[in-house]
Amino acid sequence: MVKDEIIQFLIRAKQATYAGKGAEIASTRPQSHDLFYQENDYMYYDTYLGGASFSGEEALWIGGAPYWSMNYAGRVIGNNFSSDFLKDALFHVTKEKPFRGPKNYISGAYTYKCEVNGDFDWFQGYETICYKEEKIYECYFHGSRLK
Repeated sequence: MVKDEIIQFLIRAKQATYAGKGAEIASTRPQSHDLFYQENDYMYYDTYLGGASFSGEEALWIGGAPYWSMNYAGRVIGNNFSSDFLKDALFHVTKEKPFRGPKNYISGAYTYKCEVNGDFDWFQGYETICYKEEKIYECYFHGSRLK
């Protein structure tokens, strides 16, 4: 397994599911939102609960064994939130920090910011969205490679 290959798969999976407005699969738990992507031996799941206030997990398996996961919890805290803007920002995830979105992303009156400490093996982060400089959304996330 080459780490770069795994990260490239993770980015494709994110872009094909929530960030890319991919279709949800059948719920695994009452009222959960579940998304799935697979390429050969690589499998990715994203599952979350809630809406304006939410909590979830993304996870990656290789050959049926869990390899990496990330938990997240966020909330809308102001007016004019746009899930389309959030998905657009998350679609621009980078290979250097393949967790949520890029460090900064701007479109119209919306600004997305993401700060991360750590690397693919162990990390914590915080993302925000501002609308006309007013913070309207926040999300904390953390995760690691599984050994």
